[in-house]
Amino acid sequence: MNSTSVGKDNCQEKVHHLQRELNFSSTFSLAFAFISPIVALYSIFGIGILTVGPAFWWGLVVAMAGQLLVALVFAMLVSRFPYEGSIYQWSKYLLGSRFGWFAGWTYICTLPITIATVALGGAGFVAQLFGIDATDKMISVPIALFLIAFATWGNTQGRKIFSTIVWLCIGAEVIGSVGIGVLLLVEFKVNALSILIPNAQVFAWPEPGISGFFSSKVALAIAYCGWAFVGFESAGAVAEEVKDPERAVPKAMLFCLLSVGAVVAFSAFSLILALPTLEFPAGSDPVTVTLITHLGQIAYKGMLVLFIIGFLACMLGIQASVSRVIWAFARDRTIPCSDFLRQLSGDDKLPTRAFLLTGGLSALLFMLSFTNIYPLLLAFSIAGFYLAFAFPLVGACISVFKGDWREGPFSLGILSIPTIFAATGWSLFETVNISWPRYPELPWYENWAVPIMIVFLAMAGLVIYSKWASPSYTHSTLRAAVADNE
Repeated sequence: MNSTSVGKDNCQEKVHHLQRELNFSSTFSLAFAFISPIVALYSIFGIGILTVGPAFWWGLVVAMAGQLLVALVFAMLVSRFPYEGSIYQWSKYLLGSRFGWFAGWTYICTLPITIATVALGGAGFVAQLFGIDATDKMISVPIALFLIAFATWGNTQGRKIFSTIVWLCIGAEVIGSVGIGVLLLVEFKVNALSILIPNAQVFAWPEPGISGFFSSKVALAIAYCGWAFVGFESAGAVAEEVKDPERAVPKAMLFCLLSVGAVVAFSAFSLILALPTLEFPAGSDPVTVTLITHLGQIAYKGMLVLFIIGFLACMLGIQASVSRVIWAFARDRTIPCSDFLRQLSGDDKLPTRAFLLTGGLSALLFMLSFTNIYPLLLAFSIAGFYLAFAFPLVGACISVFKGDWREGPFSLGILSIPTIFAATGWSLFETVNISWPRYPELPWYENWAVPIMIVFLAMAGLVIYSKWASPSYTHSTLRAAVADNE
């Protein structure tokens, strides 16, 4: 046996191969489900209207433009490094194994919290559908845990069943977002376009200097709206399962963000123009009030079904993404129980054990909603995306400064470097913007929730990294394994 065959055998012993069965369409659907226009819009619309007013719509435009810069850079990175694990892999190649590990760790910590948050929102819609008190923990907890269990089941049933569920969910999302948006705009428009014009209060700075800007409503609107456009990077999490990933994944990533952005902006626009009032009672939801006022209770019940389906699609997409990152960690033997988690199951060769771990973590984190810890987790889940994004973006900037930046099959030509710097600036700005302690009326630990969670998770990650991270898994080993699976 020659040295080449021995090396190949070693790779096969170390790496459990994924199957390349996904194409542009299925990759797009995964990312679309992750972002979910319904979840993106209805999670922020109420709080945006109540705290900023109708002018918060412009925050969607700004956030969309900023996220498009990030998506363009990620499209370039995934075309160069089309490996399972997205942010983890890109950061590892650009910054080295240590920083790559912490980028992936940040992402892994963020997404199970997000699943728990989405499950809580979905449980509220289920409770409304059946006329149950959504604030009763004895009701909302079992419903949310069921939604998490369903998402876990859907992810473990094979790519065809998963794809079918996701496309059905996308159909419901289009009806619930675009269809209702058109209906409201055509039949129930009650406000003039001037309602969208920002007033002086939106730009007011309560305090002088930088603190004043981050305390202004315009910064608050951008912070809220930024959460609506995260998840497009999930297309890169399944890169090794996609045919011709260097070209298919960048297209899926960008097309997903642009289509979701258009749907969310249009739906928010139509809802704002259909608002029956700008004075909502305390504890009320502007979306619920608007839809019931114009469509009635029966039609609103039908809308709730679409909302629930949208939230389920979002949970399916998030879990599919984070499970691939966990699997990529396990393949590199850099987390506990790596040999167990890197096993693939079934004819589709799916990381089922990573799915189960993610579902269990999400359920456990959801149970923390009974405690004072949950607000800290919730605040971090929003900032965590941007913090994780910053790792590969900063890595790309360093690569440019060092002169070793290389273009992949997807390139912006002479605009590549300016886009890299602009995207990095945007991501760092949003991290600070979301983390800023702008609520003095809250307890100090909630006001400083994001910095506290960053320190805590960094310390926990340092312990895990120092004990379990193995430097034995090299980039050449990964490339050989991926090439062997072509």
